[in-house]
This record gives sequence, C-alpha cells and structure tokens, in this order.
Amino acid sequence: MGRAEHYMSLVGETIDRLHPSGLLYSTYEARLVDQLDRSRLPQHVAVLADGNRRWARLNAPGQPLVAGYEAGADKLIQFCSWCDDVGIPIVTLWVLSTDNLQRAETGELGPLLDVIASLVTDLATNPQWRVQAVGDLGLVPPEMAAGLREVSASTACREGMHINVAIAYGGRHELRDAVRSLLAEEAQKGTSLDELASTLEIDQIAEHLYTRGQPDPDLIIRTSGEQRLSGFLMWQSAHSEFYFCEALWPDFRKVDFLRALRSFTQRERRYGR
Repeated sequence: MGRAEHYMSLVGETIDRLHPSGLLYSTYEARLVDQLDRSRLPQHVAVLADGNRRWARLNAPGQPLVAGYEAGADKLIQFCSWCDDVGIPIVTLWVLSTDNLQRAETGELGPLLDVIASLVTDLATNPQWRVQAVGDLGLVPPEMAAGLREVSASTACREGMHINVAIAYGGRHELRDAVRSLLAEEAQKGTSLDELASTLEIDQIAEHLYTRGQPDPDLIIRTSGEQRLSGFLMWQSAHSEFYFCEALWPDFRKVDFLRALRSFTQRERRYGR
C-alpha cells in the first residue's frame, strides 16, 4: 500500500469512527484497552494471517485472488501498528509458507510475491521498525531475496519494534537448516560427529534457528477458523499460548486483537510444568 492509499485509508477510518456505530465501536475498543493488564502483555506475538483467498472470493468476486493478498497486506501493516501502540517489542508475520510456493502452477505465486515485496518495503518506511526476513530465501527469486536481505540489513540498527516477516518459511525447513548450520559450524571447529552426539545441548540448536537471539513467541494468533499450527515456529512454540479467531484475516479488527491480548493476560502460564 502506497502512502497516498494509506492516507486515504486513515481518512476513511476516521469518517467511519464519527458515525454513531463507529463511536460505539471506539468506546468498546477503548474499554478493552483499559482492561488490559499491561504487566502481563506478551513480549512476542506471532500471527498466521489466514483467509486472504477466501476473503477475495467473498468480497471481490470475479477479481484475481491477489485482491485478497493486497487486503491482507494492508491489515498486516495495521496489525503491526496495533502491536506498537500497546508496546509489544517483537512481532512475527507468516506471509509465505514453503507449501505456498507450489502455487506457481496456478499463476498465483508471482502476484503474491509482488505483494510481499511491497509489504516489506512499506513496513521498513517506519523509521523505528526493524524488519527482518526469516525463511529459506533461496526458494524465492534471486532479485527478491536480494531486496529482502537489503531491507533486513538497512533496518538492523533500529531500536523500535522488531518485525520478523516469515517468507518461504516452513518449520521443518527451519529445523533442517538449523541442523545443517550447526554441523557446519562444529565441523569448522574440528568437532567429530561422535563428540557432537555426546555433547549436543538444546541451546546449541536454538542458536541456529532463523529467530536466533530472540525470545520465543508468547502468543500465536491464527485467523479464519483454522485451529492448527501448520508447522509454524515448531521449535519456538513449545510453550506459546494460542488464540484462534473465526474472522478471515482482512476482516480481523482491532477489537479482535485486543480480545486476544485480554485472553492472554487472563491465562496462567505453566510452561509445561
């Protein structure tokens, strides 16, 4: 979404809020914010933004499915703003799975990659946000991979919210890449396989994940009524809390987000104990 379109979207939201129904919505939204226990908010929120294609079929019949991806990208930018507003320091957005790459045969992949590239660029326009592409970038076109790495490098020193954009991401791919990286590192040190097998610790594997150095997600949100992880952050989600929402991703509202946060703050986390 370009700056002009983003501005018009903000104008539209303001007008909607001035309508009586919008005022009621704003009042309820403000009440939800007031009810949040800020001391218990998640420090890392991840989202499976599911339902973009179904949304397009329902709301843009006859148009290419890319209309759903574009609406979903706009919502992801809003979502990041909501997270920033309440002070969540790390967000992970899953926008392209390794399974999605099979859509090349249907003609959907090219437009989807264009939307994702624009999304990453738009997120990076916020001067405070650090934007990091995580995934197997060797699976996307080289020019796109280079652009994603450039954005990651150019925002690396920013001190605001850290946004992971999971592109060409699969949980099994991540674990495979982590093991490969670990083996290569140990081989350079001269460690034998027998030595590694007898000394390997969990933290050593974690240090080679795409999200190394970051805390695991406290809260994972999935939309569109699906109640499964589909391989998302398989390692990192061991003790995550989950929130499932029926809304298709482009219809996900701020009140839905605030309800997810409220639900999280009301849970007793046991961390497997």
